[in-house]
Amino acid sequence: MSKVQKNIKMFRTHVIVTTAQRCVVKKMVPSISAHRNVVCFHRALGGLRRISNYRPAPLLTASPVRALIDEKISIEGRFLPPHCPVTVRAQMHCEDGDLWESFAHYNTNADGTVNLTRDHSVGGSYLGCEPMGLFWSLQPAPGEREGLRLRKKNVESPYIVHVFLLEGHVSPGEGQSTELAALSTERSYTAPGVRRTEIRQNGVVGTLFLPPGPGPFPAMLDLWGMGGGLVEYRSALFASRGYASLSITYLGHKDLPGPPNQINVDESYFRAAFQLLKDHPQVCADRVGIIGLSFGVFLALRIAADKSVKPSCAICINGPIGNTLKSTNRGTGVNMNRGLESVQKLWTYDDDGNVSFKVISMPENLDPESKVKVEDIECPLMYILGEDDQNASVKENADLIEETMKAAGTSHLFTRLSYPGAGHLIEPPYAPNARISLWKVKPKKLFVQWGGNLALHAAAQEDSWRRMLGFMESHLR
Repeated sequence: MSKVQKNIKMFRTHVIVTTAQRCVVKKMVPSISAHRNVVCFHRALGGLRRISNYRPAPLLTASPVRALIDEKISIEGRFLPPHCPVTVRAQMHCEDGDLWESFAHYNTNADGTVNLTRDHSVGGSYLGCEPMGLFWSLQPAPGEREGLRLRKKNVESPYIVHVFLLEGHVSPGEGQSTELAALSTERSYTAPGVRRTEIRQNGVVGTLFLPPGPGPFPAMLDLWGMGGGLVEYRSALFASRGYASLSITYLGHKDLPGPPNQINVDESYFRAAFQLLKDHPQVCADRVGIIGLSFGVFLALRIAADKSVKPSCAICINGPIGNTLKSTNRGTGVNMNRGLESVQKLWTYDDDGNVSFKVISMPENLDPESKVKVEDIECPLMYILGEDDQNASVKENADLIEETMKAAGTSHLFTRLSYPGAGHLIEPPYAPNARISLWKVKPKKLFVQWGGNLALHAAAQEDSWRRMLGFMESHLR
């Protein structure tokens, strides 16, 4: 090759390289020289290689972040080392300021993730694959007040639950732990558009919840037990599921007549409440049911057996067919504390001195005149019972109802749901259970037994709620 040919080849090579550099320059920053940009380009490639080997910061997600209390959410941790121990912790303050918490130990998968919907807890507040375990296993944190029971007062505001992803398997009270990620989620009883109205009409004291839209809607009359006050959260959730619901109080409320620890209303009060609900312009008058928990079962059965009322269906949760307080069946002025103390010989206690009223509600201990004539019930009746109920003799009462309706030829109207390990307070799903709670403080502190294994009770709440809504769908829609 001649010298001229060599020079031409070198020139062409130079032109090709220079052209390539200029192409790079044009694609990156046109105002900078080709040589400088080629160097920057190489550095950029090196930076990308380093980033590709770098694991992003751990991330904790919830879907959905905002949900109704009976809706599941999926919680997942990502960008974690594979096969490493982590802890997921939930914390929440109730409306009284007390701290509730739960925690669970997990091991990440090969892909560096942990998913509570898929993976199994190996320790902590619950074991196994429990997608909503962090929520139903919430309990008062160490050092909080004794005997707490979680009950929502202001149903128009959500619970705010903070969830933390921690390094290693740690437990509350073990000191500092490394927080890898965190999030907050909202749990509500009231869906957007649900309307809440206070009722003070015809002597009835309660709160009416209406679903979004013009209606008319099927409806439920909502009755609670002898804890007193006005309990709204179940009614709010019914309205969130498309049912108008009226929750009423009959004890322990400032707007009721007489002393707060005394039942000063009679059966006409409950008939008036049912009629008020039927007469509402946004309620289907021929599609109104009734639900009762605990002592509310006795009241619900009385309404269901009243031929002048005629509800479309009735749901009873862990309650008696009659009453030990004789005056309640006839009239007013029953002092609840004095009434229970009058049968104190039937109280029983566990080894820690916590009281149970289970024996009081055995059918043979009920006032015969107070027992509801369930043979007169003409609507579908669902009875839900927890087999670990330590507050009421629910199996014996359910047996009596079933036998009586069978003898009356109405057994086809009776549905019985029985849950092993469930306690007295079967409520909407994913709410934590209280096995005991504070009953009274004078003359000394006394705690009442409710019963319920935490995991089995949670399973009962989830299943019974689904079946209740199905029952209501069948008989009210």
